Amino acid sequence: MLKSERIKETSAYVFIVLITFIVLQSTVVVMHEFTHSTAAWFFGDITSPRDIIWGNFFTMTGWDEGVHYHNLFPSGNDITEAIIGASPLLVHSIIVAFGLWFLQTGFMKGKKLFFHILYWFTVANFMELIAYITMRSFASGGDTGHLSRGLGLSPWLIFIVGNTLIIFGLSVLFKNVLPVKYDLFAKENVLTRWAILLITSFCLFLWGSGLRVVLYIYPDPQWMFGLIGFAAFISVLFIFKPTR
Repeated sequence: MLKSERIKETSAYVFIVLITFIVLQSTVVVMHEFTHSTAAWFFGDITSPRDIIWGNFFTMTGWDEGVHYHNLFPSGNDITEAIIGASPLLVHSIIVAFGLWFLQTGFMKGKKLFFHILYWFTVANFMELIAYITMRSFASGGDTGHLSRGLGLSPWLIFIVGNTLIIFGLSVLFKNVLPVKYDLFAKENVLTRWAILLITSFCLFLWGSGLRVVLYIYPDPQWMFGLIGFAAFISVLFIFKPTR
């Protein structure tokens, strides 16, 4: 394949991925907030699952579940608060676990469109887990904050156990799933392989977490957790570079 053809193929693929990921990330964010509100509605804490705060579909900012935890559970140590707060994390975990497994099955062989959608949907859900568990385990609010407050758990327990599972999932993604994706979409184009690795890593470690934590949380000392995302991004590019 000529260099010009490789560049053209990679550019077309990157454009398709960006459009796909924008749609899938929007879906994941809406799903995340509706999971909160549905859990809260199930326990009778809000009147309707639709009572979320709608945000911007393009920037994906301004979204909120609409559950007023401190009014409903002012003293903490309430398992209902933990369930409502952590319910999306459970949903994301199930989707990621299923995606990582199913993408490796023989059923996916040759099904490029299905593989493409499921791969990036898995990445979008994985991005949420990293954003909350790796970056915000010690936050007083948010999903992990309500989980630890509701169950009376140490944030260290959530951070250590959660990130152990995340690291395992990342090893499966980069060691087992990514080579399959390369074979389907970039068998003879190293440039496209690099594009896949770069976009995957950027979404997982910077777009959904590292950049947002550093930019939005500063000067709170917890902004430094965002640096984990930058370190992970650089490490993945070096360890799993397609030319290795």
